[in-house]
Amino acid sequence: MWNARTFIREAGDRFFLYLPLLCMAVLALGTYWMVRTTPAVETPGAPRVQRHDPDYFMQGFSVKTFDAAGRIRSEVMGDKVRHYPDTQWLEIDGIRIRSFDTKGHLTTASADRGLTNQDGSEVQLMGNAVVVREANREAGKDETPRMQYRSEFLHAFMDTERLKSHLPVEILRGKDRFTADSMDYDNVEQIVQLNGRVRGTLVPTPQH
Repeated sequence: MWNARTFIREAGDRFFLYLPLLCMAVLALGTYWMVRTTPAVETPGAPRVQRHDPDYFMQGFSVKTFDAAGRIRSEVMGDKVRHYPDTQWLEIDGIRIRSFDTKGHLTTASADRGLTNQDGSEVQLMGNAVVVREANREAGKDETPRMQYRSEFLHAFMDTERLKSHLPVEILRGKDRFTADSMDYDNVEQIVQLNGRVRGTLVPTPQH
């Protein structure tokens, strides 16, 4: 029997597994670029108040990671990325993510804007945030349907494996659909809380 915990867990596992790696790759690339292009530091004078201004940015970027066999493991793309030295956060406009697990199953994520902290332990997707795990079939098993999260805001805490949203969410599994005013998903405890006006539609699987 299918339940909400199962399909949210399956999507969450892949989300938490690969997103920090992607964000750290972007941060490493930006740091390397900044070091190569920043002029030598002059003799320090009086300390300056640090404002919330970016110290570097990149436009139209794409960062890919590969496994030991040379197969693409993940790719993060964006229209523009900015690094803020006062908070050590990266801000990415038009963020788009593709990641493949060890079995080649694809998960994608996108949003109008993304934020990630320095160590990749927190990731925020804002504006038309969508996380999708495509349908797949393994030998001897039933097909796993396409699964999707949609919200104007998704906040992932990688160290504790939690995915939250204080805004309305829509969760799809194949033709099944759940909506709620907010969500708190704990991947460790395998507990999902859908709060507020919770509605669900389950479409029966045709019998052959």
